[in-house]
Amino acid sequence: QVQLVESGGGLVQAGISLRLSCTTSGLAFSTYSMGWFRQAPGKEREFVAGISYTGARTLYADSVKGRFTISRDNAKNTVYLQMNSLKPEDTAVYYCAADSVRLSTILIRSSSRYNYWGQGTQVTVSS
Repeated sequence: QVQLVESGGGLVQAGISLRLSCTTSGLAFSTYSMGWFRQAPGKEREFVAGISYTGARTLYADSVKGRFTISRDNAKNTVYLQMNSLKPEDTAVYYCAADSVRLSTILIRSSSRYNYWGQGTQVTVSS
């Protein structure tokens, strides 16, 4: 059974940093690209960042580029999202997800490409 468990969310003031973690089990983690998505109240789920299965390539939404960094530790089956200079508009539930295609050489922004999801972790940024 595949499980993805996010952690690290919380309530912080604007400008503060947070690091989210997503630990997986039941998945050949090192062979799947991973993504982070977020969903704010009343809005659709949106792509935040993606990382290739080797970690060599990353992709970011324009809204977080330069502030967020995605990384992974294949030995720990874990993907991270370092979030710096947080803004109130970053408030959302953050989800990690695993690509549906093993050893994919492309990173996809569409949530329909990902078939395993965590339960989400809440990030709230106050002004």
